[in-house]
Amino acid sequence: MGLFDFFKKEQKESLDKGLEKTKTNFFDQLSKAVVGKSKVDEEVLDDLEEMLVHSDVGVGTTIKIIKRIEDRVARDKYVSTNELDKILREEVAALLEENNSGKGTEITVPAGIKPYVIMVVGVNGVGKTTTIGKLAAQFHKAGKKVVLGAADTFRAAAVDQLIIWGQRVGVPVISHGMNTDPASVAFDAVKKGVEMDADVVIIDTAGRLHNKVGLMNELTKIKRVMQKFIEEAPHEVLLVLDGSTGQNAVLQATEFTKATDVTALAITKLDGTAKGGVVIGISDEFKIPVKYIGVGEKIEDLQIFNKYEFVDSLFSRKK
Repeated sequence: MGLFDFFKKEQKESLDKGLEKTKTNFFDQLSKAVVGKSKVDEEVLDDLEEMLVHSDVGVGTTIKIIKRIEDRVARDKYVSTNELDKILREEVAALLEENNSGKGTEITVPAGIKPYVIMVVGVNGVGKTTTIGKLAAQFHKAGKKVVLGAADTFRAAAVDQLIIWGQRVGVPVISHGMNTDPASVAFDAVKKGVEMDADVVIIDTAGRLHNKVGLMNELTKIKRVMQKFIEEAPHEVLLVLDGSTGQNAVLQATEFTKATDVTALAITKLDGTAKGGVVIGISDEFKIPVKYIGVGEKIEDLQIFNKYEFVDSLFSRKK
């Protein structure tokens, strides 16, 4: 086994472990639903629909999945309950394939754009600053010059936490402290990125409640100020969502996509919840690429989202 294969195996094990609560809960219910039955019938499909909704796949996406399985049962005439796991995995993968890209890819820095500016948004408590720290570590490890901007100036903890991440990773953090102008921080971070010929500038932003108009106006102001320095900035707007909040994460995504041009999603804390199906629903509903998922505390547990690997892990029983 080569080094690359070893890391792929380690990541797959981390993904399997991170989704364990979701899949255990789901398959426990599924086993009860099909006990004593040999074929997939209307009752089994009703139970499956309820289980998918309870796993926070979302009503709209669940209806699509059930319709696909119904069509397949009607076409094949007879589908055994033993085949249900495989069919479910195939149909969910097919649905996600149609939404945007087949395989998820990480945020990449295109040639000729320096610095590549990433603005990170999301409410407090979703793991936004931690996600930024892990992203910075991954970019730094890949040989990229990184600058961080502590523009979540309404929480002292956020500023301090980002500074700690910067020291840990070994990258500069631009900070004006608490209760300062976030747009000014963002401007200075981009300016610093240009001066040091950085590859990536990552801007943290305030995470107050997503229904506060003031916060959304602040995001617009940050973008406008950065564009005075780099016309295309930010090149990427990454929305971080807490997967353990289930449908509340969907509501947050709805509000943020109204307020700003979200280009990518990171869904965190999947290791601590039985609601991992929310990834499927969010990807299907918003058609915005899920680029990262968080399945643990380690830096490498912020994983590049691969739809095929995710579905395979989520809908595969233990041997």
